Amino acid sequence: MNIGVIGYGLRAEYVLRNFNDFEMGVNLVSVCDPCVDKAKVRIQSSGYKAQEVTFYDDIDEMMQKEKLDGVMIGTLCKSHTDIAIKVMKYNIPMFLEKPVAISLEQVKALEEASKSYTAEAVVSFPLRLTPICQLAKEIIDSGRLGRIEHVEAVNNVNYGRVYYHDWYRDESLTGGLFLQKSTHDLDYINYLLGTKPVAICAMESKQIFKGDKDAGITCSKCEEYKVCPESSYTIRHQYHDGVDGEGCAFAKDTGNHDSASILTRYETGMHTVYTQNFVVRKKAGKRGARLIGYKGTLEFDFATSELTVFSHTTGTVEKHYVDTSGLNHFGGDKALCENFVEVMSGTGVSKASLQDGILSALMCLYARESASQDKFYNIEL
Repeated sequence: MNIGVIGYGLRAEYVLRNFNDFEMGVNLVSVCDPCVDKAKVRIQSSGYKAQEVTFYDDIDEMMQKEKLDGVMIGTLCKSHTDIAIKVMKYNIPMFLEKPVAISLEQVKALEEASKSYTAEAVVSFPLRLTPICQLAKEIIDSGRLGRIEHVEAVNNVNYGRVYYHDWYRDESLTGGLFLQKSTHDLDYINYLLGTKPVAICAMESKQIFKGDKDAGITCSKCEEYKVCPESSYTIRHQYHDGVDGEGCAFAKDTGNHDSASILTRYETGMHTVYTQNFVVRKKAGKRGARLIGYKGTLEFDFATSELTVFSHTTGTVEKHYVDTSGLNHFGGDKALCENFVEVMSGTGVSKASLQDGILSALMCLYARESASQDKFYNIEL
């Protein structure tokens, strides 16, 4: 199968590496990206040969000249919708990076375009396809816990510096951290529950990563370079961590909240609570959920690959460990790639559909609006 890539950034590199490493029979034949030299380096890192790839400046030219079985869209977030709509005209399978949209206008445009799109899209939601999430789904659907009546989910992001130092700080490019992070977690919660979210509200705080430093200032140009707790110098030499970008975390243009919480009501009347923060570091990181039914409770943590089932009736505690060492996104990326191969070959359907992507983006957009307006929103277009 032949695939073309529009926007060969870091995410595309990771995904294409899975196709190659696990010998899925996917040939990279074309790339549309304005930064050809950088794309060539990433192609080589993915295990493909850049000299065997045809490069294009124009998406339509690539789509018309190449005989493609699928297209991956890995551009900056703000352009996902426009490019997806352009690709839809050719009615071939696409792998669409999240978020699928960063505004309500984009969501509506994508929803309208999808009405005439008869191929399938696989949205980049690896968490729902991880082995640990699949095990949770199996246990929940078995009825052992009873119907799930409450969910407590958390994402303590221990690599959060990237959202204040690098280009992610520019919310005009990303849509903000609800759309960058919550979109994954809200999606896997929807998947596990198998029921419809109907209303949402949210709150966000920016208590730490804010300040009065000049907009555009970088660490190495600042007089506090060697004493600032968030400078690239301190991160490297005191915390012994990697550095993503040199933007000042305490400047006027830092962007992004440093913590947020979302309440969601579902059609059954139950509600979920999800919270994320970008302040924790190192071993304080955690990502997972506790799902509570009348008969039992299930909790899991993607970071530790551990899942525990508590019986409310017998008092037994059942522990599972799912080994995903060495796999990106806790094994979810491999599963996403396998699913896209199935979709391209016509042997399977999408397990992370465009409608799943639209719903998650819509929830995040209303959460973002709620956080600024202090009100509930019904989840509807």
